[in-house]
Amino acid sequence: MMDRAERQFEELLLYLKEARGFDFTGYKRSSLVRRVGRRMATLQIADYADYADHLQVHPDEFTALFNTILINVTSFFRDPEAWDSLRRTVLEPMVASKASGAPIRLWSAGCASGEEAYTLAMLLGEVLGPDELRQRVKIYATDVDEEQLDEARHATYDAAALKAVPPDLAAKYFEPAGQRYQFRPDLRRTVIFGRNDLVQDAPISRIDVLTCRNTLMYFTPETQARVLGRFHFALADTGTLFLGRAETLRHHSPLFLPTDVKHRIFRRLPRVGAGYPATSMTWQNAVRGDEPVGVEQMRNAALLASPVAQIVVTADGLVALSNQQAERLFGVSSRDVGRPFQDLDVSYRPVELRTYIEQALAERRTVHLKDVRHHSTYLEVQVTPLQEGDADPLGVALVFQDVTAARKLRDDLETANRELETAYEELQSTNEEMETTNEELQSTVEELETTNEELQSTNEELETTNEELQSTNDELQNANERLRRSSAELDGANAFLDAILSHLRAGIVVVDQSLQIRAWSRQAENLWGLRSDEAIGEHLLNLDIGLPVDRLRPLIRLALSGEAEPGEIRLDAVNRRGRQITVRVACSPMLDEGAAIGAILVMEE
Repeated sequence: MMDRAERQFEELLLYLKEARGFDFTGYKRSSLVRRVGRRMATLQIADYADYADHLQVHPDEFTALFNTILINVTSFFRDPEAWDSLRRTVLEPMVASKASGAPIRLWSAGCASGEEAYTLAMLLGEVLGPDELRQRVKIYATDVDEEQLDEARHATYDAAALKAVPPDLAAKYFEPAGQRYQFRPDLRRTVIFGRNDLVQDAPISRIDVLTCRNTLMYFTPETQARVLGRFHFALADTGTLFLGRAETLRHHSPLFLPTDVKHRIFRRLPRVGAGYPATSMTWQNAVRGDEPVGVEQMRNAALLASPVAQIVVTADGLVALSNQQAERLFGVSSRDVGRPFQDLDVSYRPVELRTYIEQALAERRTVHLKDVRHHSTYLEVQVTPLQEGDADPLGVALVFQDVTAARKLRDDLETANRELETAYEELQSTNEEMETTNEELQSTVEELETTNEELQSTNEELETTNEELQSTNDELQNANERLRRSSAELDGANAFLDAILSHLRAGIVVVDQSLQIRAWSRQAENLWGLRSDEAIGEHLLNLDIGLPVDRLRPLIRLALSGEAEPGEIRLDAVNRRGRQITVRVACSPMLDEGAAIGAILVMEE
């Protein structure tokens, strides 16, 4: 269990990480305690908590503390024999093995004030020549100390610093700049400086030579293993790792093979078994100033920030890349890079993807999966093989597009169409019933006329035909009863129609040939704030509502002609609440024996 001082020290390290982004939790505690204690002794502060308070009040103390912790000891050609071995055994064979014009990528991790990065530039300049150096070489130099990076970007050094540079190289690669010396500006562009924390930031990828000298020794063994795993990922298949004299890789033989133990030069080995270290495949830290950023870095950064979830799987079935949306949807993060894809839940849930990956690789075409249900969302999945020309695929890209909103709109539209069809069928049925009732009424009228004629002709025989008259009266009563029932049925049909219209989600308006409103549903009231008793009987085009009714004239005219198919239009409008909306208006003819007697308008927001 930690005592009070140890707990306060860990809280101080956490505060440094949260306040300034420096993660020292992976550094050796003995060295950290000694260096932080040195600053506290200078300020005469005995308690770690009090020192944290002092940092909050005096932000300038951060710089002094970081300079004390980060012992930036570096120089040109530090340990010359090791640099000479690197040139003979690594740089010259590497250049000879590469195709003419092929790019060369190097990374100087923990570069401090830049001497090591410029040493690499001079060595490659001697191997390639200045022109090839400018055209082919990119040296990425990173550190966590922004002040040191600012000094490195200026590329100016005093005469004492240049004493370690061979005189012929100093004359060839440096120019006088006042009392100091500046690295040649035309070659300075080959070196790109940026902030990178080896413990928590992503490494740079596809590196041919990675130098990290006397930096690992400040980390704990666990942190060293994690950083070396990132280095292994960063290096190309034939890449080389160059460490300092105080560092060795005795405990990391599965990752690197020593080629020069004395000078700490190691060759990258293929990883067998477990996945790659937790990282993504891009350098995410910004490069300051006007140094050019590689297209590859921008492409990877854009992919990571893409709103569409994406996972890249190699042809061997290993996870090569995932972006932020993939982590949000499936929990696949940079920590899973290098793991077998089949070990991840997303490989079989929500859909068995491994079969489709095999199909895409075998057929070399994109495989589409639609309406894949994932929790409360629907996804459209694309499995696309990645290949260059006719070569074998390098892997596949899995793209997960969220189509939940589109599916909901489609389902809503289908529901509305079904409801509209049902309403139309019910209206049609009601219309047929009304036609039947009208025929019955007509028949009754004819019977009444016949009876009246008979009464007139038999008036003189009234007394003798009283029984016949009584029979006729009974028939009249029956006819009246049928008429009453027909009228009640008509009222019921109208009430039924009103009930149907009131439950439709769309507003329904019915007009006759003269555009007089004959029906105005409750949803139409809700849309435009006009009651049915105010609307019925009015001319449609005379209504003063938030809908531009004049623009409906052509649509209604086509419907009333009886020759056009049902049409629709989308209009910008203002509803009864004063809110701007877009309304879809569909218009269909209301037919009677094949002739249009009116039009039905369906309005839906």
